[in-house]
Amino acid sequence: MDAKQKILIVDDDENIAELISLYLIKECFSTEIANNGKDALSLVNSYNPDLILLDIMLPDIDGYEICTEVRKTKQTPIIMLSAKGEIFDKVLGLKLGADDYMIKPFDSNELVARVKAVLRRAVPVEEPAAHTPSIVDTDRQGEYVEYDNLLVNITNYTVTHEGKPLEMPPKELELLYFLAKKPNQMFTRDQLLDKLWGYDYIGDSRTVDVHIKRLREKLNENYNWSISTVWGKGYKFEVRQ
Repeated sequence: MDAKQKILIVDDDENIAELISLYLIKECFSTEIANNGKDALSLVNSYNPDLILLDIMLPDIDGYEICTEVRKTKQTPIIMLSAKGEIFDKVLGLKLGADDYMIKPFDSNELVARVKAVLRRAVPVEEPAAHTPSIVDTDRQGEYVEYDNLLVNITNYTVTHEGKPLEMPPKELELLYFLAKKPNQMFTRDQLLDKLWGYDYIGDSRTVDVHIKRLREKLNENYNWSISTVWGKGYKFEVRQ
């Protein structure tokens, strides 16, 4: 039997945290609870969760700062929890690297559904072995797309840009590969959500906008390709002759 997936619940309201834990244990997850930011950051390393449920309003370190710290070293999926419902708060959480955002109060069934959906989408990022083969040996093995100074390999989840490996979270890499595999074809935000996040994804199209923005910040597009916006419709990987 596979080991239970581990969920770290970060919430200063002990009653809410315990209730969430009960819901998840019932669904055969293993859980740990942190009631403040300091304990949360410690458990991220010692407990090594498969997913983090992260409340924004904490007594010491807020959820935004914790998300930023986690993203410096890990790609553990994060679902932010907050009583705030403003678009700004949602977008900020996504920009900092959160995978989803839920507004309190929420239905227990929806919470469990989102946890399972995010875990299904997550791709484990393995630590490199002591003698990892060079990029030259592995970047053209399996399924990949290649353009001028850009190679995206979906088999081993690597991106080589301007001759150097480029670190990229799995979902950004999947989005880049999907667009680059079908050059000059426009996809709406809803189509991208459906293809990459799944038909059961519960969120809004701003998720796509945030991931496109992150890709553009990482890629030098001064070549014959770029990620182009089709205003009012969506995005495409444009290749110019």
